[in-house]
Amino acid sequence: MKAICFYFQIHQPFRLKHYRFFDIGNDHYYYDDFADDDIITRIAQRSYLPANQMLLDMIKENGKKFKVAFSISGTALEQLEQYVPEFIDSMKELAATGCVEFLSETYAHSLSSLYDPDEFYAQVKAHDEKIFQLFGQRPKVFRNTELIYDDDIASMVYSMGFKAAITADAKHVLGWRSPNFLYSSASAPKLKLMLKNGKLSDDIAFRFSNPEWASYPLTADKYINWINELPQEEQLVNLFMNYDTFGELQPRESGIFEFMKALPRFAAENDIQFWTPSEVVSKFKPVAELAVPYPMSWTDEARDTSAWLGNTLQQEAVRKLYSIGERVRLCTDRRIKQDWNYLQGSDHFFYMSTKHNDDGSVHSHYSPYDSPYTAFTNYMNVLSDFMTRVEEQYPASIDNEELNSLLLTIRNQEQEIEKLHREVEMMRNNIVKDTTGDFPIDEEPAPEPIPEKKEEKPEPKKPAAKKPAAKKPAAKKPAAAKPAAKKPAAKKPAAKKPTTKK
Repeated sequence: MKAICFYFQIHQPFRLKHYRFFDIGNDHYYYDDFADDDIITRIAQRSYLPANQMLLDMIKENGKKFKVAFSISGTALEQLEQYVPEFIDSMKELAATGCVEFLSETYAHSLSSLYDPDEFYAQVKAHDEKIFQLFGQRPKVFRNTELIYDDDIASMVYSMGFKAAITADAKHVLGWRSPNFLYSSASAPKLKLMLKNGKLSDDIAFRFSNPEWASYPLTADKYINWINELPQEEQLVNLFMNYDTFGELQPRESGIFEFMKALPRFAAENDIQFWTPSEVVSKFKPVAELAVPYPMSWTDEARDTSAWLGNTLQQEAVRKLYSIGERVRLCTDRRIKQDWNYLQGSDHFFYMSTKHNDDGSVHSHYSPYDSPYTAFTNYMNVLSDFMTRVEEQYPASIDNEELNSLLLTIRNQEQEIEKLHREVEMMRNNIVKDTTGDFPIDEEPAPEPIPEKKEEKPEPKKPAAKKPAAKKPAAKKPAAAKPAAKKPAAKKPAAKKPTTKK
């Protein structure tokens, strides 16, 4: 028996107006509402609404045996509520069937997991609250922006209470292994990993209506046979695609809706079932751990993060944006908070890509700008004005004396942690000395001095065995270097363990 998981993504980026140098400081509204309204309404009418009705019919016709999962960003939900409220109503009807699961993700479809852990935690929490508010579900499975994932992200995701995450089938990570298994994270072994099957997903999303494709035309029975012919031990197929595949990327005239409606019948004939991600997690066991030291994604041939961070333009824009993250979170201005979310959308940086060949054509196809440099210039003009507003609002949001007190408390906590760390190291060293015979059991060795007092350590009784004189400089170095080394620790997931999930 095999299982298919369908995942559909919806994220609508806010279009920025052509923001010029002389607009800075005068006009603080950065968005092209007419373009946003036109784009999302057109896509909803051609794709989202007909696709929702298609799924609802499939669920009813198959006795609730057809199931799917959705990943919808918080900012996309805001746009849909504003411009296409009937979509929210139809999505609530789908959720009421019990055959639709909503995934967790970042509220702004952002790159915060790579740059700002505090922002990442906050966005995931805000997104899940939005999902619960609209659809009455608490997401249990996590999906990051564009399936971006690595070992550090896994640790953060697990610390938030999620039991599973979905990511890409990057060849440079998988190697000879198949994506059609359930894996676990090397950095958080209890976190299960579901991998997108890129080939079978793209057969529907990109190749379905291409007459030059060798397998054209694609029919439901042919597609199910491909899945059925997979090795018997490969029991899980994750199909992840944009929701506008239906009716937009693949127009209705291509037969994409009829293809989808026929899938459950042929699947049942081959004992293939449709499951939600949570059902997969509860029924399958991981076959191996997957180590991902560097971030991977589902985008471009490289399956890395170069689609958003591959050139100096993108890197500078992202660095500038997240350099003010802490101060924005301290602000209380609602408009600043809202703009902060909208400016984090990953598509802003996607438009700045300077890639060529097939990857480059994909980037230029989706971009509203005539060049990556225009995209960069416009975004940086907007960001410059936004940063000026943050500078103006920040003093009103938190008093300098209060901020200094907060920073002093943090420094004191760091010093206390360091002192405890030294004490633990001293006890460990003493235990080692006692068990190795460097000191008689009834004779306690002299304690190591505290670095701040710069006291000389007494000569041990057996210098040939321990050589403390040679290690003396190493004991003094942490006193001067610790403050700089401790700063990154504030961004480690271990330091923050919000409990947004049960």
